[in-house]
Amino acid sequence: MSANLLASETSPYLLQHKDNPVHWRPWGPDALAEAKRLNKPVLVSVGYAACHWCHVMAHESFEDAETAEVMNDLYVNIKVDREERPDIDAWLQKTLQVLGRPGGWPLTIFLTPKGEPFWGGTYFPKDESFGRVSFKTVLRQLAQAYQENPDQMEPNIRQIAQKMDEAWYQNRAGTFDMSKLERIAVATAQNFDIFYGGVTGAPKFPNVPIVELVWRAYLRTGMQQFLSVTLCTLDYMGRGGIYDHLGGGFSRYTIDEEWQIPHFEKMLYDNAQMVDLMTLVWQHGRQPVLKQRIEETIGWVLREMLVENSAFASSLDADSDGEEGRFYVWTESEIDGALAGTNVDRFKQAYGVTRDGNFPHEGKLTGRNILHRVANLTDWSEAEEPSFTEQRMILLAAREKRTKPGRDDKVLVDWNGLMIAALANAGSVFSQSQWVDAARRAFRFISDKLGEGDKLFHSYRAGQRQYPSYADGYANMARAALALWEATGERDYLDRAIAWTKVLDEQFWDIVQGGYVFSKNPDLPEHVRTRTAFDTQTPSANGIMVGVHGRLFYATGESYYGERANTLVQAFAGDIGSNYLQMATYLNSFEFCSTCTQIVVMGPPSDARTQDLIKATLGRSLPNRLLMVVAPGETLPPGHPAEGKIMQNGLPTVYVCGGDMCSPPVTSAAVLSQVLKLPDNSPFSRMSGTA
Repeated sequence: MSANLLASETSPYLLQHKDNPVHWRPWGPDALAEAKRLNKPVLVSVGYAACHWCHVMAHESFEDAETAEVMNDLYVNIKVDREERPDIDAWLQKTLQVLGRPGGWPLTIFLTPKGEPFWGGTYFPKDESFGRVSFKTVLRQLAQAYQENPDQMEPNIRQIAQKMDEAWYQNRAGTFDMSKLERIAVATAQNFDIFYGGVTGAPKFPNVPIVELVWRAYLRTGMQQFLSVTLCTLDYMGRGGIYDHLGGGFSRYTIDEEWQIPHFEKMLYDNAQMVDLMTLVWQHGRQPVLKQRIEETIGWVLREMLVENSAFASSLDADSDGEEGRFYVWTESEIDGALAGTNVDRFKQAYGVTRDGNFPHEGKLTGRNILHRVANLTDWSEAEEPSFTEQRMILLAAREKRTKPGRDDKVLVDWNGLMIAALANAGSVFSQSQWVDAARRAFRFISDKLGEGDKLFHSYRAGQRQYPSYADGYANMARAALALWEATGERDYLDRAIAWTKVLDEQFWDIVQGGYVFSKNPDLPEHVRTRTAFDTQTPSANGIMVGVHGRLFYATGESYYGERANTLVQAFAGDIGSNYLQMATYLNSFEFCSTCTQIVVMGPPSDARTQDLIKATLGRSLPNRLLMVVAPGETLPPGHPAEGKIMQNGLPTVYVCGGDMCSPPVTSAAVLSQVLKLPDNSPFSRMSGTA
């Protein structure tokens, strides 16, 4: 007997649909076998728990008995959480691209009983509106066409399969060097909005690796244009409605160019990347507002996103009480009531609160306000900030009484890796040991709950781990391990990075063309697996691993890692010409490998003078830095340029190394800070040639 089979799943997104009248099944061989047995096409619906338009389609269609009856009669219906199965999502999103249709979520794809995609779209309205055909009409027309003349689907099936094969076998190889990186940096900056920052156009996403690429270009060249677009981006993001001015943290994107009107879902991966970027920029300019944004964002993560007091949940929903953004927006009267007895008029001036509001609903203003910090506030002075802080805390306490957005509390190994690395680095830079401790706890949780020997699982919830990890899970956790190694000096973290890298090399490496495939799950055809250095919402595994191999090379001195980094660079260099905006992580990692600055601190870790030297190092924005603390009795890897060097006159000593050369010994933190302030344009690399 057919029924909804999602009740036994652990994914919060799938469980959101367990009571639908639709006979949903999870992805798997049983669902496809049922489709073959009944000779019915398959409908695959992909989304995620925090997705607003997924909720809209669910309320309109999947909770509607009439629509569900059509779906159950004509299709075998499969629900997929794109965060649990990013490999399925990537395959089906590519299908839409081949069909010339825009992607996104909810994703709605139709397959033959054999599992071959033949048509699809994203959101379909329950009833015809604004020229868009209704979902029930789509369902009936496609099912009728398939049953009456299935051969007419063949052209689409062949075209999709052909494009998948071409993508799989495409030769992406090429060569790349630092001179090309300089030209790409200029071209990238030219894509930025000079008024509000970010890549020009709407909607606007953080696109953190792209902003980092521009920031790196400023550090290399000193060109003020790079500095301006980076600071403009961070300033307007930090002022805009994309930032939660009460609770901290950034939403996923805004629908406008000014960062004002967000899509309110908060994703772990966005906030991890933003903490990393803001920390890097703060190290250069010491902007108090950046420090505040970092502290508030991490405060939100540690307050609202912890799972079992250790690892981190995936996201917070955009909706509450069935309405997008209801938790976050305010009417003027609500502000007046909550802030009675304070200088409420000044707060409303500072945060853009008006009677008409600034948050539109169906194109009209309805009196609701998204708090944002107004630029160029009249007669502003620094002395006002404590008052604003007090008022924000009052509003935060009032907001806590509202119905909170849903939380997707599954733990994803790849997104946790991003946050662990961000916390380890920020904790070191700001001397916040509790942030480093939080990174340690999350790392231990991942190793214990999602690890099995040297292998990792992708997802954990309610005591169950599921799905073998994808390549980006290993890549991000290896990067997290290296960040903790630099933050703590503990060799166990370096060993973990080596072990997870070995699993990637043994199980995910494409021995024919080079590079890592994204998934090794056996329930997808070989030709639909991706092998790319393109970033999506998160950094690409291949881009991350260029940097991981580079760090392992410099940390261990083993030539294998340098050769593997070069091979990775070459494997995808052919994609750069027209796709550089999608490859920022790869490009940033390439720069690290080519111009790494190794800072070797020799001295007892507990010695205050050693710590002063470490703090001087962490006080500079050095994205290509590798920090190694060598305690008395410890040695550097054979062949390291600082091998054999010692402390001077019994004092903790630093050697700044690049390529095969090191600076003279430095024992003063003040001198070291000045040495590290100089631009690093060193052209040399110890790796095996230019990629």
